[in-house]
Amino acid sequence: MKLKMMYSFLNSDINIIEKKLEETIQADSLLLKQASMHTLQAGGKRIRPVFVLLAGKFGHYDINVMKNVAVALELIHMASLVHDDVIDDADLRRGQPTVKAKWDNKIAMYTGDFVFALALELMTNLERAEAHKILADTIVEVTVGEIQQIRDKYRFNQNLRDYLRRIKRKTALLIAASCQIGAIAADVDEAIHKKLYRFGYYVGMSFQITDDILDFVATEEELGKPAGSDLLQGNITAPALFALENAANRIEIEKVHEKMESADIQRIITLIKQSGAIEKSVKLSDHYLSKALAILEELPANKAKKTLKDIARFIGRRKY
Repeated sequence: MKLKMMYSFLNSDINIIEKKLEETIQADSLLLKQASMHTLQAGGKRIRPVFVLLAGKFGHYDINVMKNVAVALELIHMASLVHDDVIDDADLRRGQPTVKAKWDNKIAMYTGDFVFALALELMTNLERAEAHKILADTIVEVTVGEIQQIRDKYRFNQNLRDYLRRIKRKTALLIAASCQIGAIAADVDEAIHKKLYRFGYYVGMSFQITDDILDFVATEEELGKPAGSDLLQGNITAPALFALENAANRIEIEKVHEKMESADIQRIITLIKQSGAIEKSVKLSDHYLSKALAILEELPANKAKKTLKDIARFIGRRKY
């Protein structure tokens, strides 16, 4: 089953969110409007808005309240991607030119800042201090994670704990916040919204590890960018870390640099795939996925719970 089919009962609300996203990113500056629209039209799974809506189904669900939270969380994610592409000097995302490639780094940074500010403005519609505190704390951690990712580039002596802390900040915390803030917006009991936060955290960890696996095993057409892009950009992910445990592999992997020839990086990708590192990474992803599914068992039974379970299984075990 395709991902969108799993939450098809939310289609009318998802359409409302898409329209709200487009309305929100309008700007007086034509260039800023074009760059923001380019980012929006690049697509995406809209996972964070979906989690916001599903979490809201555990309480008093009102789409007029939920849409502002869902759009704000998606805008924060979009802004982080625009900034990421500048940091990584990435020309492609989902097979389309990035903002920094289509315009330049300065336009990309201001576009990211603009989209981010719009998200914060939209969140002011939710009069829940707790939700704002969670979001502020999350943004602080995401920013720290971005800085750490810059510092960790081509640092081949990092350990698994460094990597897990980095992806926690890069991906898991924003998904966790989407679940919890969505629940708070629907006046869900504290015990339940805290469990939804933990569910989102574990799903986010599994999601990112799976993404990192796909960077080595998927095709360029599937990825929308060349395979092995993360490693070539100096981002040392789970498969590379596990492969580095072998001394002979380490000698080869430590030769990676951003100007490396395509044939050489492909040879190292093959080495990593043959090292057993992919299987170890899958096991790590499954560990977090199992914890996410266990948390769900503690939640009240409803359609949203079943859908969360289906989505978790899907995004944790995408095509390898």
